Amino acid sequence: MPVVLQAHPTARDTAVSETRVSAGTVLVAVPCLAQVLLGAEKGRRCDCCLTPEEADLRLRRCSGCGSYWYCDAQCQRAHWPAHKKYCSNFARYTSSPAFAQLQTHQKLDAVLLTHLLAEFAATDTSSEELATFASLLPGPVSGLSCPPTCPLTTSRKSSHSASELYRRCGNNNFAIHSHFTTIAHGIFPLASRLFNHSCLPNAFPKYTFDRQHRVQMSIVAMRDIEAGEEICISYVDPALLDTRQQIFQFTYGFTCTCPSCTALSIIRRTASPPPISEADITSLSTRLVNHVFPRLSSSDLSIALPSTLPSLATLPPSLHVALHESFLTHLTDRFSSASHEGPFDVALESGLAVLALYVLIYPPNYPQIGLHLLELSKTAWNAHVTSPDLGPSTFITDPVHYARVCLDLAQQVLRIVGPEGDPGGPAKELEVLAGLLSGGDT
Repeated sequence: MPVVLQAHPTARDTAVSETRVSAGTVLVAVPCLAQVLLGAEKGRRCDCCLTPEEADLRLRRCSGCGSYWYCDAQCQRAHWPAHKKYCSNFARYTSSPAFAQLQTHQKLDAVLLTHLLAEFAATDTSSEELATFASLLPGPVSGLSCPPTCPLTTSRKSSHSASELYRRCGNNNFAIHSHFTTIAHGIFPLASRLFNHSCLPNAFPKYTFDRQHRVQMSIVAMRDIEAGEEICISYVDPALLDTRQQIFQFTYGFTCTCPSCTALSIIRRTASPPPISEADITSLSTRLVNHVFPRLSSSDLSIALPSTLPSLATLPPSLHVALHESFLTHLTDRFSSASHEGPFDVALESGLAVLALYVLIYPPNYPQIGLHLLELSKTAWNAHVTSPDLGPSTFITDPVHYARVCLDLAQQVLRIVGPEGDPGGPAKELEVLAGLLSGGDT
């Protein structure tokens, strides 16, 4: 593990790289201590290893509680030391009035806390993972009441109360994703202990699912990291331009002062409200694209992604109005609604504006940039196949060339983090689309 902790002037510690590491390097790999599936995934994935049910894998339901599913007997046995602590009481617990009145996210918190309490009851108290979790700083939830947890059938007395552990759950659990879509929440104590936050991180967590084993998080370098440089991850999506500071304060108890947040705080003092009319949105989108991709033209559609951190501080004041979540949401909604069946001129141009914003908001090689480039490439291919005439408003006269440019860039970005979660996904889509585009313009 090429990572060491050093003292930090304001945070608890700083995780720095001992040596120079290249983009794509796995810096740390840590197992999950406790996890909970989202409601939409319950019964569709193994509660032990998160493997999804497929044609050749039919999940088996626990006959004791009827609420947990497993790949096979091995996964059930691996999960049993903790699961047996709440198995016989779980159905009665989830049907209780106290549990039923909780909101959806509170139910997830309550079950995750139950799983964590069961791990403490089932595991040797000298466990390094449990000790690391117990050493984590509590979040600013002292005014919140601990959710009701499932009664455990155990004689072991825990040295930590449910409320004590709950104060460490909210600010020390991660969204577990497959193909960059959240499917569960999990606790990875060492990752929480090591890495501070930045809205311009140089590393990214990805997840590996392996039958009969606990989910593993790998922290991957998104760019080359120099020896002695701090390694940071993002605790929230940096695209939450208007709300991320509130999340930091209420969930994690700090105010982010990274370069992105510092620039945004200055911009917010004079920025106008986001545009409302379609004409103003289109005009702003065009100016934004011209600023981020100044050499872009229909004759040579070469999109160059920056190799250095984008700087919102250098954004012209006339474009500050673009830095609103509602403007980004409007663009992404417009792109999504038109990207499959058209109108493709609208999809491609709004999609390019989204890419311009992503380049400004996210650091180089952030997966969301690669995923959007993949969607742009697929949209251009759809336009080529179904709508040869893109319409008079678009400057994109060659959708196949556009698709190839976007595909090449998507491959460059997504190969840094590599495949994660379930098989297939973006990696398979890149392969299929590359095969289609290699066949020529017909």
